[in-house]
Amino acid sequence: MTTSRIPGFYNMTLEERHARLADAAGQTPENLSAWTLGGLSAEAADPMIENVIGLHSLPLGIALNFQVNGKDVLVPMAIEEPSVVAGASFMAKLARAGGGFKATITDPLMIGQMQVINIVNLHEAKLKLYEHKAELLAEADAIDPVLKKFGGGARDLEVRVIEDSPIGGFLVVHLIYDVRDAMGANAVNTACERLAPKVEAITGGKVHLRILSNLADRRIARARCTIPVKELAFETVGQVSNLPSGQIANLSYSGEQVRDGIIAAYAFAAADPYRAATHNKGIMNGVDAVVIATGNDWRAIEAGAHAYAARSGKYTSLSTWGKDKDGNLVGTLEMPMAVGIVGGATKVHPAAQAAVKLMGVKTASELAEIIVSVGLAQNMAALRALATEGIQRGHMSLHARQVAIAAGASGELIEKVAAQMVAEKVVRIDRAEEILKNFSEDFMEERNQPPVQDRENPFS
Repeated sequence: MTTSRIPGFYNMTLEERHARLADAAGQTPENLSAWTLGGLSAEAADPMIENVIGLHSLPLGIALNFQVNGKDVLVPMAIEEPSVVAGASFMAKLARAGGGFKATITDPLMIGQMQVINIVNLHEAKLKLYEHKAELLAEADAIDPVLKKFGGGARDLEVRVIEDSPIGGFLVVHLIYDVRDAMGANAVNTACERLAPKVEAITGGKVHLRILSNLADRRIARARCTIPVKELAFETVGQVSNLPSGQIANLSYSGEQVRDGIIAAYAFAAADPYRAATHNKGIMNGVDAVVIATGNDWRAIEAGAHAYAARSGKYTSLSTWGKDKDGNLVGTLEMPMAVGIVGGATKVHPAAQAAVKLMGVKTASELAEIIVSVGLAQNMAALRALATEGIQRGHMSLHARQVAIAAGASGELIEKVAAQMVAEKVVRIDRAEEILKNFSEDFMEERNQPPVQDRENPFS
């Protein structure tokens, strides 16, 4: 990787972006060709899931400016929502002034659960399992010699007593398993299946469920960043409440105003679960987009993140925002991050392989550190917008282009229709159709031609 800073990337053509991307990443265009070729063929998709009939595509963008643990990285993001890639890229640019993102992750430990029912004495059975802990771990450790060769395998065994449930009491056995560079579901589930007969023999009960937990709270990714307060200052144009309707003015925000606004917005999410749900969704906008682009299980990441946010018994913010002794903005994010770079779709999906190559990651830990950094950047982008000019300004400007296209605009008319809707602050399909019709009529009148027919009745 040479640099993640590519000025003017947004204004380049697709062909120019491909060329600059390959050059910046030190890759050949062939290594990234999966994206230009559609990423996946229907024939390749057929064995991946059941009843395949075709493909469903998402836009793939590149988040720029990211520096994670001192290394520049170009980040592929697969997402349909406007402003996410732009927001994350801009916040990464601000973070560079403070040294970029510092990220860490714990060992890749996953939890396999075995539910043991029909036990006469739960506490006696619990102690019996601990007495046989060494042999159970040895059994689990011998299941996957390839994983063991790379340093993975069984690490610990824990037993919990559930006293009160709709079916009464039962035991939950947790197998703690190091899955190295895999997401780990298959390895952990296999290990639980193999241990089940021994657990039954020891406890005298019946092992019912044997399944991985997606609350991967032994596999935690953490990221932090410091934004110099001067970097937060900016000016924009917008409406001011004490001006007559429709008039605009230059709006100026000091770095301290933006910093304090972000901290106050975070405090809302920390205290109120209704706000926290949307706050954390903003984090997941960044996280999920990279997880999807790399062929990982975004549903598992979502489930683990939201469960982790509620681990205290109250759903709250995954991130924190405050200031340091110099008044600079400081953000942190901590969440489970069970991602892999071996096995699953990551190894069979050409676009996912291209994404991993582009980022230059060699381990699942590196990938997790990048993803959690993107989540923190996207969280800051949303909070900054909310605390200043409002979330809709930038978001709706980009959304207006989609609405214009949906109304039938093409070519240069896309930008013209979108710009007028944004100026009117009315971004709706019906208004886009009216504007497009007026533009089309003006265009035809200039050429002394009849206007286009109404879209609803093209044969009238």
